[in-house]
Amino acid sequence: MNDVMQYIAAFDPDIRERLKALRQTFLDTIPDTTESIRYKMPAFKVGKEHLYFAAYKHHIGFYPVYGLSRLEDQIAPFRAKGTKDTLHFPHNTPLPLDLVKSIIRFKAGIEMK
Repeated sequence: MNDVMQYIAAFDPDIRERLKALRQTFLDTIPDTTESIRYKMPAFKVGKEHLYFAAYKHHIGFYPVYGLSRLEDQIAPFRAKGTKDTLHFPHNTPLPLDLVKSIIRFKAGIEMK
């Protein structure tokens, strides 16, 4: 079990499934991505940058999300209050995996269809 899977395994089953779904979205979108733990959270190499997610009591945080004006209408409902680069995915709502995939593709420089 790698470090990211150990991070995920530490959570309750419901949150664990959400984290697994996010991880799988990265792996499906960029199969050769490098995953690691950085800043105590899962990190995925996307182009020249990393994208991160982390579980909290009421939400999953997704970082950094800036420079995506093309996706702003979709991102806006999830933007954390008072931030420019953080999204919150509340545990009581479905994960916006299509949006996450679009963000990954945009950050990786993969043409969005």
